[in-house]
Amino acid sequence: MRRSLSRLVLAALLFSPGGAALAAEGTKKPATQWLASPAQAARAARVEAGLAPVVIEGEKPQSLTLPQWMALYRIPGLSIAVFDKNAIVWARTYGVKEAGGSEPVTLETLFQAGSISKPVTALAALHYVEAGKWSLDENINDKLRSWKLPENDFTKEQKVTLRRLLSHSAGTTVHGFPGYAVDAPMPTLVQVLEGAAPANTGPVRVDLVPGTKTRYSGGGTSIVQLMMVDQLQKPFPQVMRETVLKPLGMTSSSYEQPLPPALAVRTATGTYASGKSVAGRWHVYPEMAAAGLWTTPSDLARVALEVSSAKAGKSQRVLSQAMTKQMLTQQSERFGLGFQVEPGTDRFVHGGSDEGFQAAFMAFSDTGSGVVVMANSDNGFLLFDRLIASVAAEYAWTAFKPEPVSPSAQVDVLMRLKGVDTALAWYTAKHREGLKGLESGDLNQLGYRLLADGKGAEAVRVFEANVKLFPTDANAYDSLGEAQLQLGQKEAAIANYRKSLALDAGNANAVKVLGKLGVPTGK
Repeated sequence: MRRSLSRLVLAALLFSPGGAALAAEGTKKPATQWLASPAQAARAARVEAGLAPVVIEGEKPQSLTLPQWMALYRIPGLSIAVFDKNAIVWARTYGVKEAGGSEPVTLETLFQAGSISKPVTALAALHYVEAGKWSLDENINDKLRSWKLPENDFTKEQKVTLRRLLSHSAGTTVHGFPGYAVDAPMPTLVQVLEGAAPANTGPVRVDLVPGTKTRYSGGGTSIVQLMMVDQLQKPFPQVMRETVLKPLGMTSSSYEQPLPPALAVRTATGTYASGKSVAGRWHVYPEMAAAGLWTTPSDLARVALEVSSAKAGKSQRVLSQAMTKQMLTQQSERFGLGFQVEPGTDRFVHGGSDEGFQAAFMAFSDTGSGVVVMANSDNGFLLFDRLIASVAAEYAWTAFKPEPVSPSAQVDVLMRLKGVDTALAWYTAKHREGLKGLESGDLNQLGYRLLADGKGAEAVRVFEANVKLFPTDANAYDSLGEAQLQLGQKEAAIANYRKSLALDAGNANAVKVLGKLGVPTGK
């Protein structure tokens, strides 16, 4: 039997950025904590206390509390749900709904799920495969009505199919979507697929032979959205509500874009890495199947529990046991049908990123265990790994293997805690030692974070270090030029844009900037 969240023991703990305060008995303040049993409170506290410390060579490991980590990364609010042995065991929220605000995140606060929208969409698409509305392996153009995916040399023999679209192996373009400001003109889905104004992304086309390579494509998921609407003749949010959200009791979830006022008042406000709020609070995504789900961690936990239950043959509310097993079976490199899967394990995962929001979903299908974390910050991912690893350790999920701290994350935390000099010294030393995993993008991200903070001189230092360490990377010179222009160092910027163009003749941005500066490029 599915355990309703309303049956869980409710503990009214109100969290603020600085800590927790016990709500007075009988108050009606929104709940920010929720426990299946009193014993789970101690486990949640151990998760919070078990976050991996910062390790700096030559120093004692430095442990931070969860609120301290959030402050370090400028994450205003965080929401988490943990499930174990086929039941949600606790959910908690931390911080505030908007940067600089005082209203706490609660269990009812909605976050944008970003690309976690995709596997939830896959559940609905597969449901109708079983209902006989369409098949996994027919040419998707046979089911599209209001638009057709242009055929070309790549599709002569191999066709774009639903199976390939859901497993990101259809050869379709457009990785992801930036969304639209709340007051911006909104394209139709057909305009998005055609890359026609006012769409802000290119056309979705096939430029690889379908079935030959895995390449993540939000554009492909948007084709699935249009196919479902064409075939079912219903708005996409209605399709998802009737097929997945309502059957699973996901009462705090919606694919409506933009949200109706009754739900919009419950949303968190997106936050950039700089700590600044997204204008208009969030972006709107007509690409609903790919990025449009508003939800809570507890509702996404219901998705994971349903998948586990269906795989075990204990539920058929959305999919049969056979279809669920197929969904969790590797169809392409890294992907099943919707979720990322790992061969030889029962783990299925997905991440999500919308403007000012980050989310992470990890579950184990055989044990009905896992965790969902959502944050109203572009920096959410910087904290998720530590938090998820602590949950996995507390609940002894032996199938979970924590990833080592990446060079990108380490140089970032060193910059935040110790300053630019320490961060650059560490990174330069590791480059000299030949540490694996170092990429020019590590310092590039660092430089742009400094630029966003108005620390242009420090950003230039970081970008200058980057071109020294990666002298053949065209983008490194392009970024250095951008920072120098912001500081008014025009001649130096021109030189670096020219260097970028010499390394990459196809760098359209360098051509554009040099043109604005009146510098001929021969293009």
